[in-house]
Formats: sequence, C-alpha cells, structure tokens
Amino acid sequence: MKIPAMLSVEDALERILRYTPVLEAEERALLECLGRVLAEDVRAEVDIPPLPDSAMDGYAVRAQDIRDASLTAPRTLRVIGEAPAGRVFPGEVRPGTAVRIMTGAPVPRGADTVVPFEETDEMNRRRSPGAGGDVAIRKAFSAGAHIRNAGEDVRKGTTVMEAGAVLRPAAIGVLASVGRATARVVRRPVVAVLATGDELMEPGLRLEAGQIYNSNSYSVASAVLRYGGIPKVLGIARDNLPDLEAKIAKGLEADMLITSAGVSHGDYDIVKDVLAQKGEVAFWTVRMRPAKPLAFGALVQRLPGGRERRVPHLGLPGNPVSALVAFEIFARAAILKMQGRKKLDKPSIEAILEEPITNSDGRRVYARCAVTRRGGRYYARLSGSQGSNILTTMARANGLAICPEDVAQLNAGQTARVLMLDWDEYQALDEQD
Repeated sequence: MKIPAMLSVEDALERILRYTPVLEAEERALLECLGRVLAEDVRAEVDIPPLPDSAMDGYAVRAQDIRDASLTAPRTLRVIGEAPAGRVFPGEVRPGTAVRIMTGAPVPRGADTVVPFEETDEMNRRRSPGAGGDVAIRKAFSAGAHIRNAGEDVRKGTTVMEAGAVLRPAAIGVLASVGRATARVVRRPVVAVLATGDELMEPGLRLEAGQIYNSNSYSVASAVLRYGGIPKVLGIARDNLPDLEAKIAKGLEADMLITSAGVSHGDYDIVKDVLAQKGEVAFWTVRMRPAKPLAFGALVQRLPGGRERRVPHLGLPGNPVSALVAFEIFARAAILKMQGRKKLDKPSIEAILEEPITNSDGRRVYARCAVTRRGGRYYARLSGSQGSNILTTMARANGLAICPEDVAQLNAGQTARVLMLDWDEYQALDEQD
C-alpha cells in the first residue's frame, strides 16, 4: 500500500481505527462493569416496584376518609398497625382506619393514599400512636397521593439496558435493581507499553552521564489505564537485536503494543527493522505538531498449530509531549474502540485565545493551554513553552488548542477549538468574573 508523504490527522486516525478490532465479551461482577460497554440486551424479570409502595413515611389511608381534613378541622383515624419496608401488611384499611407506613413499604389493601407525617399530629407527640391509638390528619389528599405504582419504573419483560450502552453508576444500579449480579461486557484491552533507547534509565536508579529517566512508559501506561485499558509495562528495550526482539515478543501477548521512540528519521534503523520483521508496519509522518513521526501496523504472533494472531502496533515519537499528544489523538480512540465504544471524539469547546498561536510550517498545531471560564465564556492561555520536550507544560495544561493547517497564526482574541485533556476537572472549574 502506497503511503502519502504526509498524512492528515483524520487519514491517519481512519487507518488506525480500520485495523483496530472490537474485543470479545466476558461475564463480570457488577462492580467490575463500571465504565464498560454492555454486550447484551438486559430484560427485566420483575416489576419495579413489584407492588404499589409508599413514597413517604406517613399513614396509609382511604382518600375518602380525609376529603374534608384541614389544619383547623382535622380528621381522626384509628391506627390498626404498622407497615415497615420489606413486609406486606396482613390486614386491610377499612373506613375510619389508618396504617402507619414507612417509605418503600407495600401499600396495605384498602388504602389508596399516603399522608406524610408532617401533615398529621404525630410531629407534636413524644411517641407515635400504636395499634388502637388515633392519629389526626390535618390535610386532604386525593387518591394516589405519595404512592408509587407497581411497575412505575420498570415493567417485567421490558428491555432496561441495550447492548452498546456504557455502564455508568446509575446503569449499574438499574442492573442490580432487576436482580442481575453480573453482566456481559466487552473486555478491557491489555496494552503493552515499551520504551526504546540506550539513553533511558528507570526511575529510582542512578543516572550516568548522558542518560535520562524513562518517563514515557509511565505517562503512556497511565493514559492507557485512564481510558479503560490494562497497561502491561515492558520496561526499556535497548538498541540491540536480542533485547528488542525479546521485548517485542512479550508485547505480542497483549491486545495492542505501544512503543515510544524509534519512529523518526534519526533513530536507529534496527528498531524499524525488528518491527517490520514481526509484521506489517508502516512508518508515517502526520501533518501535526507536535508528534509528526508515527508508526502503525499489525505485528504477527505465531501460535501453536501454525495459527497466527495479529496485534495492532502504534509507534509513538520519543519526545515526551509528542508521545502524549499522539496518544490522545490516536491511541485513545483505538483503545476506546477495542472496548466497544462508539463515541471516540475527544470532548472539545470553543475558547477565546489570550495569547497567539503561530503555525510556521503548515501542520495542525496542538498547543498546550490552560482553560478557564469567566462570565460564561471559555478562555485559553498557553501553559508555557511549547517545545516537545517540555513535559511540565503538558502537566499544567487541561486542553490542546488547535491552529488549523491552513492558518499561519491565531491571534489573541480569536476563537479556537480546544480538545479538553481532563474534562472532569474542567467541569469543576469555578467562574472567575
């Protein structure tokens, strides 16, 4: 397949997603399903609620008995018992009687209304009236007041959740409410993360002259975890054939392999050679800054019996900001797709720039910025130096402001589209008027 000299971001992403599969389903306990994609339709086997029940703590009565009740002329009823939640009251509410009832308790036979405690004289007593005592009702209510009908939330036999739904906390509650202890969900992908280079050293060890700490494995693995994947950190592959081949072989046991470094023109050819020998890997340049160099393809794992398994591989640039920006644009979408997600676009907003963004070479610029909200509008200020090696400005950013390929400069005061890096934190921002 002929690869263009430089791909657009959209073209590169389309090619990556085309070869990224949706993974198979697995049965999981409910609390392990949070954030996962449901792989089955779920039907209710029960009505919710199963019986008419009380929406309030109060008294179950007949509306006809209290139709003229008021604060100045209360109606007095004889209390014949109490109905706690979880039990069906054995008796029947007859004319002139009431049953003290708790929220969620089935409404006794004969009753068609619940009067809250606040509308009775109970609030003025030291003790509630027991069976045989009286209660004064101080307000009239129509039939059905404060009663939840059987099946009001869910009807038996109806589909309460469809395959493809992302299971949020409320959805987990719905599954539990219909009696499900487990659910079939698309499984989380195992993503192998591999850094390459003789200059790298693991954090905690002593640096020698010319060495740097391996930050990419930790930032990329954290991003994998954040978007629902299971990171498998393979460490550092040195620039020699045996180590590279051994580390890449371990990565083939995962659902996806992400490497950092070894994809630009200045890197050792050995990295490219080993990747190419393991499958079909294309080395691209993408019309974006940072993260111009990129590799993508399918690596082949040989299985017993002559079978083969293809593992998607994404090669990120070595500079730490470039690696993270490329991850957010490409790897994030692929990991979400593997989990069965349909919505793959990053959340974005329109923000007023407080500083200019310059585009010097006709690539799409993703500028690290800090977004705030003032007076109901969003504003974006660059978070610091935009060099692809300045990781601290990525840490201070909550968005990536985009300057399009065909725009030489966006000036302060102009509006730009901003991809939000941490949408939850952004939503919590206070307005600063």
